[in-house]
Amino acid sequence: MTTRPYVILSAAMSVDGYLDDARPDRLLLSNAADFDRVDQVRAESDAILIGANTLRQDNPRLLVNSEKRRAQRIADGKPAYPLKVTVTGTGDLSADLKFWHHGGEKLVVTVDGAVEKMRASLGDLADVVGVGPDLDWGLVLDELGRRGIRRLMVEGGGVVHTQLMAANLADEVHLAIAPLLVGQPEAARFLGAADYPGGSIARMKVLEVRAIDDVVLVRYAPKERG
Repeated sequence: MTTRPYVILSAAMSVDGYLDDARPDRLLLSNAADFDRVDQVRAESDAILIGANTLRQDNPRLLVNSEKRRAQRIADGKPAYPLKVTVTGTGDLSADLKFWHHGGEKLVVTVDGAVEKMRASLGDLADVVGVGPDLDWGLVLDELGRRGIRRLMVEGGGVVHTQLMAANLADEVHLAIAPLLVGQPEAARFLGAADYPGGSIARMKVLEVRAIDDVVLVRYAPKERG
């Protein structure tokens, strides 16, 4: 059997649960020390995954920024950067996005019907693989497991986080809570409405709580519900 990766959902949110506000510019919720922590988690991961909506909206490079951490990965026999993965059900991703032009190898996981569209659009910028007629997160993780990915960091967005939590496929949640209030219903939230395992009374195990300057990091184990 294929060994699926250990899945870490990583997000920063406001006190009222938002990942961003509704302005055109991205809202920076984390502080410098927390961004450095995220860089460390990236460096410890075999792959970093981001959803297509977040890729289009934020246009991130999604890199390990620390030269020292990249050097340590190489010393450990790994590539300088983790595999960068995006998941799309439509194949509507521009080849101009920064994601494709920085860092190491890239992978697109999509539905079978969008494979040729993505390959024609991206050329040799990324490997493209289909997982069937619909996007099934179990099959996505199986594909990553076959590629030797043992530790997967998921950086959003809210739809991806919601789907993985609802499917009980997240092993850890790293949630950085910023001392901000967004209060804009149209803005993106960390998690949306879903039929979560155990319902509203299932309490997740807390692995860690610590302050990082003015941000509070909470680590949960979603599968350890009581």
